[in-house]
Order: sequence, then C-alpha cells, then structure tokens
Amino acid sequence: MLRIITLNLNGIRSALAKGFTQWLARQRADVVCLQEIKAQEADLAGLALVPKGYHGHYDCCSTKKGYSGVALYSRVKPDRVSRGYGSREFDPEGRFLRADFGGLSVVSAYLPSGSSSAERQQAKFRFLEEFMPVLKKLKDSGREVVICGDWNIAHKEIDLENWRGNRKNSGFLPEERAWLTETFDWVGWVDVFRRVDTRPRQYTWWSNRGQAWAKNVGWRIDYQIATPGIAAKAKKAAIYKAKRFSDHAPLTIDYDAKLG
Repeated sequence: MLRIITLNLNGIRSALAKGFTQWLARQRADVVCLQEIKAQEADLAGLALVPKGYHGHYDCCSTKKGYSGVALYSRVKPDRVSRGYGSREFDPEGRFLRADFGGLSVVSAYLPSGSSSAERQQAKFRFLEEFMPVLKKLKDSGREVVICGDWNIAHKEIDLENWRGNRKNSGFLPEERAWLTETFDWVGWVDVFRRVDTRPRQYTWWSNRGQAWAKNVGWRIDYQIATPGIAAKAKKAAIYKAKRFSDHAPLTIDYDAKLG
C-alpha cells in the first residue's frame, strides 16, 4: 500500500509547535507533501520535522522570507528531484517540487491565492494560464503522476459550505472552477478524493474568523489530483480533524501501489 499525505502547514514552525512532527511519525506515510512552509532552506536544518527514515527535499521562496515554499518527504530515495515548472514569475516563489520514483512522479504544489487583492487575483489567473500546459504535458508523459497540494480553488458547490455567498470571491470564481473542470474533464486528471468519497461537508480549510472550524464552515481546496492509472488504485481517503496543526487539515490517500 502506498500512503500519501498532503498538508498546507501555514508555517512550519507553527505546525511543529502544535505537535505535527509527532503526529506524522505515527502515520506510516510513504510520501508527505507540504505547502506554505514559510521558511528558507537554511532555516530548516535545525528543525526536527522529518521523521527518522525519510528523505527530505524543499523548494523554498527565494524572493521573500517567510513566504510560500513547498516540501516533499519520502521513505524511498527519489530517482530524481526537480524544482519549479519553468515559470519566470512563479518559480522563485517556491510552488512546485517534483520527485520521480520509477514510473511514478509525486508533486507538491502550492497554487497562488487571490484573496488578498485584485493584483494577486490577476497573478493567480496568470499562474493558471501558465500551469495548464504543464498539466497537459505531465498527463501525456506516459508516467503515473500524483499532484498534491493546496490548489486554492473549490471545484463544485459540494466543496464549500457557503457556496452561494462565495460565487464572486477568489477560490470559487466561475473562471477558476471552469479551469478545474477543464483539468478533470478535458485534460483527463482525476480528483482522487472525490473518486473515493462523494459525501458532502468534507473540507480541508477553515477560516480563523468566527467559529468556522467548530461549525465546519469550510472549503475543500487541498487535493491529490492524479493520472487515471494511479487514481484507479486509490482505496481509502481521510481528512484528519482530531487536532489542528494549521488552518488546513491533512489529506491522506492510500493507493494499491508501491514507490519505485
């Protein structure tokens, strides 16, 4: 069984202080994808995040300290690790980290949020435009691929609690949702969680405002999106909510497969 976990940490130091390392060590994950680590690689050397027996890799933001950044940990040493997807604008922000294991690739990705300003929303649209050809190329590569991470888009009405009130807000804009629909229906990627679990009110992110967490007023914006072959091998999905390490929850999916 291949167990893959993805989580937006919203700051690696904060997650460590909340017991994330201890929880992770008990999960028996084969691959762990992390986003928004908010640290430079030089700052991570003294942080005891990686459980014993894992190989760790980072793609940190090179332009702004304490911003963005992704990581990937695996029990098997990757054959190859690559950072970025060829974007002059977004690669320096640390948003894409790929590890190859035999015929399988696993990616930790952090798509931009557009909620802070109109300028950032336009940047998000630029990212989506750049990223679609990358998705098509990966899909047509002949490899099995699992892209894990915070995509900052809820796809359908079932994927957020207050969908009526968010139709004009970043993360649920018609253009963003249509882009995800193209990803699934036309390019051929699979939303693995929805393949395994079709229940409503399954969310991975909650605002820190009000009582969103307590009332489960959330969004499902963290995904494992995969090529059809490996997606068909998904057997079980779980969103861990017993304890909070971040404003996101860990998403775990078990596949009937092996690394390498």
